[in-house]
Amino acid sequence: MISIHSMPDHLHMFFGFRPNQSLSDLMRLVKSDSSEWINNKKLTPSVFRWQEGYGAFSYSRSQIKAVSEYIENQEEHHRKRTFLEEYKLFLDQFEVEYDKQYIFKPLE
Repeated sequence: MISIHSMPDHLHMFFGFRPNQSLSDLMRLVKSDSSEWINNKKLTPSVFRWQEGYGAFSYSRSQIKAVSEYIENQEEHHRKRTFLEEYKLFLDQFEVEYDKQYIFKPLE
């Protein structure tokens, strides 16, 4: 783990990853283990569940400092734009095609 930071509606994790590892397996484990921990500790008034899916972006080693600083300064970023606005901006910048029905849902 290089950097991690959570906001009320999303979490950023920045980690090193080998090409032979499975991102979907890692995310399944992170979501299931963290959900179990949160629920066992009763950290929320109701049962905690992650939304389906996740977003993943890759960066080069030379970008570690900039990406870590971005993650550590989430509160500042989200004063300017919401997570959903920023996520769509990333998808556009990385030229990722997407269907709006599969985009993260805002907190209610």
